[in-house]
Amino acid sequence: RANLVPSAFILEQNYPNPFNPQTKIEFEIPTASRVSLKVYNSLGEEVVTLVDNVMNAGTHAVEWNGKNRFNSTVASGVYFYRLTAGNFVQTKKMLMIK
Repeated sequence: RANLVPSAFILEQNYPNPFNPQTKIEFEIPTASRVSLKVYNSLGEEVVTLVDNVMNAGTHAVEWNGKNRFNSTVASGVYFYRLTAGNFVQTKKMLMIK
């Protein structure tokens, strides 16, 4: 199968969801872009930055191990992940259950 370049920015729902202890977040970018993928708690506070660099066009997958930027496991609850790439911004919800 040819390695097709995506035609649009797409942020997939994480899987599994709900998750414990880790989940996978997939996204597609049609052109090389500076990409930011961050996780926030229900108060809107940043929990961890998963990606913050320039990435090539294509399909990408990032694992989140359920830990914050201090390497502590987060509490059960609702979290949001936001992909920013170029002028594309999308946020989705995920659920951590212990």
